[in-house]
Amino acid sequence: MTIKKVLITQPRPDSDKSPYFELERKFRVELEFCPFIRLEGIPSKDFRKQKVDISQYSAVIFTSRHAIDHFFRTCEELKVAVSQDTKYFCITEAVALYLQKFILYRKRKVFYGADGTNKSLFDVITRHKENEQFLYPCSENQQDNDIVSWLKANNCEFATPFMYRTISNDVKHLFSKADFDVICFFTPSGVRSLLENFPQYEQNGTKIGAFGSNTSRAIEEAGLTLHIKAPAPESPSMVAALEKYLSNHNHI
Repeated sequence: MTIKKVLITQPRPDSDKSPYFELERKFRVELEFCPFIRLEGIPSKDFRKQKVDISQYSAVIFTSRHAIDHFFRTCEELKVAVSQDTKYFCITEAVALYLQKFILYRKRKVFYGADGTNKSLFDVITRHKENEQFLYPCSENQQDNDIVSWLKANNCEFATPFMYRTISNDVKHLFSKADFDVICFFTPSGVRSLLENFPQYEQNGTKIGAFGSNTSRAIEEAGLTLHIKAPAPESPSMVAALEKYLSNHNHI
């Protein structure tokens, strides 16, 4: 089947140099961008009710740029000074580099997984976890996931404070005007948004892509079939995974 129309469930990139647009040109496909979710910060007065003292934790785990934004927003609202000795463990190098927006990167202890998988993140944490107390900022909607399970199984001292909540966007208009050959998801919340918009959703031949193990699991738990999976050794990003898939279906 030739792929003609792909839905990326994220905002349209700001730069025309985004690799997504190169895919569009190379494989002659039409990409539509639309975020399925939006994030809302949890006010500091509500955060206080969780009784988590940020200053008591020596390490922070970040799996997204959004988590970084809301962690430092919360610290600023609470007037918490983050220690110079705090360690940061990030799911990917891109997430780690985003810390430069908030800290002097070279003077802090920043670590990230080799290939964007939870396993590579765990490998890094294992090498540095001695005597650390971990803070893992999460969405209010987030259930226990692989990272929480791993921290428990490895007897780590940790807290998972909610710093933001995920809200589903109304995306019904997208599907009223077009059929998509491929839909790419990046978070379990994005999958949940699809099902909230279309409780009786049927795949009907649409190919589905997922970034991250938690997103993949959410798709499978929804009874949908997963066709494109990232990160993987040969596909570290969704762009790379999508390119590999298109090269097998769109002959150029």
